[in-house]
Amino acid sequence: MCGIVGYIGGRQATPILLSGLKRLEYRGYDSAGLALLNGEGVKVLKKPGKIRVLEEAIDGHPHLATCGIAHTRWATHGAPNEPNAHPQTSSNGDIALVHNGIIENSDVLRAQLQAEGYTFASETDTEVVVHLIDFLWKDGPLENAVAAALREVDGAYGIAVVSSRDPEKIVVARNGSPLLIGVGQDGEMLAGSDAAAVIERTRDVVYLDDGDYAVLTPEGYRTYHLEGHEVDRGVQEVTWDLDSIEKGGYEHFMLKEIFEQPSSLADVMRGRLLEDQGDARLGGILAHQFDLGRIQRIVITACGTSWHAGLVGEYMIEELAGIPVTVEYASEFRYRNPVLEDGTLTLAISQSGETADTLAALKEAQRRGLKTMGVVNAVGSTIARQTDFGIYLHAGPEIGVASTKAFTSQLVALALFTLFMGRRREMSALEGAGIVQHLQVLPSQVEEVLKLNDEIRDLAASYRDARNFLYLGRGYQFPVALEGALKLKEVSYIHAEGYPAAEMKHGPIALIDEEMPVVVLAPRDPIYGKVVSNVEEVKARNGRIIAVVSDDAPELQGKVDHMIKVPHTLPHLLPVLTTIPLQLLAYHIAVMRGCDVDQPRNLAKSVTVE
Repeated sequence: MCGIVGYIGGRQATPILLSGLKRLEYRGYDSAGLALLNGEGVKVLKKPGKIRVLEEAIDGHPHLATCGIAHTRWATHGAPNEPNAHPQTSSNGDIALVHNGIIENSDVLRAQLQAEGYTFASETDTEVVVHLIDFLWKDGPLENAVAAALREVDGAYGIAVVSSRDPEKIVVARNGSPLLIGVGQDGEMLAGSDAAAVIERTRDVVYLDDGDYAVLTPEGYRTYHLEGHEVDRGVQEVTWDLDSIEKGGYEHFMLKEIFEQPSSLADVMRGRLLEDQGDARLGGILAHQFDLGRIQRIVITACGTSWHAGLVGEYMIEELAGIPVTVEYASEFRYRNPVLEDGTLTLAISQSGETADTLAALKEAQRRGLKTMGVVNAVGSTIARQTDFGIYLHAGPEIGVASTKAFTSQLVALALFTLFMGRRREMSALEGAGIVQHLQVLPSQVEEVLKLNDEIRDLAASYRDARNFLYLGRGYQFPVALEGALKLKEVSYIHAEGYPAAEMKHGPIALIDEEMPVVVLAPRDPIYGKVVSNVEEVKARNGRIIAVVSDDAPELQGKVDHMIKVPHTLPHLLPVLTTIPLQLLAYHIAVMRGCDVDQPRNLAKSVTVE
């Protein structure tokens, strides 16, 4: 989950590396550092804390170099202190390495290297790799030693390496952790964990595959497989621009991305709705209609917020397309022996397209010969490239660690997929046309919800000091309750739990008193009356109730403390509208509590390690 940047070219590397790090800080912010080749060896500077701490240490003390690598860390092995910060160096300091991932056999390799006389200055698994490169480097170019070392390594890695013994080059490699090359102009080459690191310098990128390594020089790049042969990885163009990863006048990325949802949802649907036919045009899966027609069951695998989207997808697909669906935590799926019979489609959902557990679940499904599908936001990501087919969200970069616009975009993408599958089964053109019409007005309905921002900010002031929250929903609203609770936990550090409203009686009701805020998702849907009964149960125990409704809800008047009204739509699209007030509530409470909403403690945006 760490961020890597590399630069070699004709310009000063330090400002370019720092700029790239800032755009990757959502991947980790426990420490930061850089290594520069300045003609007099390898100069390493690193500091615990956020990138601004490193920047302050460098300010006023320019380090001239046109080649360097940099890193922002999310700690795994070792506490977030200066010795454990990256880059890690060889004993004599002439090799420096930055790393994202986990080396699973690091203890064995450490013992072997200690037996050879190597001493270790950190607790990291990364230091093992740099010493191993040094140990194996007898002669020849740096890349040969890097490849030899990586052939001894088990685990996930994205790395960048420089050395004063073989200057004017950067060697990069990946296996299970994302890494790309940025192809600049005028002899500039870059590397990064994702395109945000290089977009300021170039839109042309090369995505490395697992088992690849590459050599970057001012003359260009060459890519190889660890087995030794050269491979061709073509250049692709990044379609979004720098403005997409700037705050644009908003105080935080999270707030900006919440308010981008009308446009992000419109982008998900752009060119994909066929109103006359009551159908969806999904170019990424059209060529696989035969395979999809044979699907008898779908297994959705995901983590975190994407898993919540998968739950909504389960309800949609089963109800409207008539296909049995199971939703699996990817982290659990990979460690058991699930029943995956012929005719099962494995559908992976991931904003980044790099989630390690989700990738592992996909590989297990592919090992068993099943078709795989991805719903991802990041074009060119590993899941997008490894699945048989899929749907891109086109939601644009999401920088805030707590996912907002990606979640609602996932819901709409799953609605499009449901429509597509339903029309090829029992759904009539008339029913499909009705869904299309409701999808078309969804962005404008989201705009109406966002007008509640000031009202929700005022509401947040009443609950900023709460120690616990309970979120309740039924049917399509149960996953929204889970997502609302997760958002509050992530950004405000308030303990919160989401439950099916009827399950409250089976334990959580014991927690309810006059100090317990309870958020009830109560839009007008087929089980609205049941939710009203659950509200009565909370009120009888003096709980403080915030109700999210889709009409005037006369049945709840006088029974709830606060009411947030969203527009009405089809039951399976209501989660898009009911989740946004919960995003705003979490955001405003966190800001009032003085929390860093864009970079919550202990979290990182893309979970690329197990």
